[in-house]
Amino acid sequence: MPKQVIVLNGGSSAGKSGIVRCLQAILSDPWLAVGVDRLIEAIPVTMRSPESIDVAADGTVIVGPEFDRLQDAWMAGVAATVRAGAHVIIDDVFLGGAGSQQRWRDVLDGLDVLWVGVRCDAEVAAGREIARGDRVRGMATAQADLVHRGVVYDVEVDTTHTESIVCAKTIAARL
Repeated sequence: MPKQVIVLNGGSSAGKSGIVRCLQAILSDPWLAVGVDRLIEAIPVTMRSPESIDVAADGTVIVGPEFDRLQDAWMAGVAATVRAGAHVIIDDVFLGGAGSQQRWRDVLDGLDVLWVGVRCDAEVAAGREIARGDRVRGMATAQADLVHRGVVYDVEVDTTHTESIVCAKTIAARL
């Protein structure tokens, strides 16, 4: 069975979004891109609090039960989209490491998934974070290793010195 889902996990500013765009350009079938950043953008601004989701001054992301509930519903919707026939690339940040991966494993049960670790040196990711200007400083450093703890991948790429297109070709070769 051909892969139906590609899950990219990496810290903030690791280069996941660039890889997603490259994958969409080089893969022969159309692949939809979904990501946790889009979910966060979709929630009401009033939910941006420590009870839901918030970013501390040092860049630490605080996730509460309200956000977890919405994220569970979103994840089920992504899985339903795949089950309805779409190929999907998921761009996520596993703040809970292996626990976050297990949440996706549960919702994607029965689907053929390629698990991809996107790594980047914390210092390089921190520089990208500053250049982006849309992140609280410290997120990239805080997440660089945290998101990979206990996570099992089919393939890993490192964007520290490798362009997104090269990483995308490495991933595509595993499909």
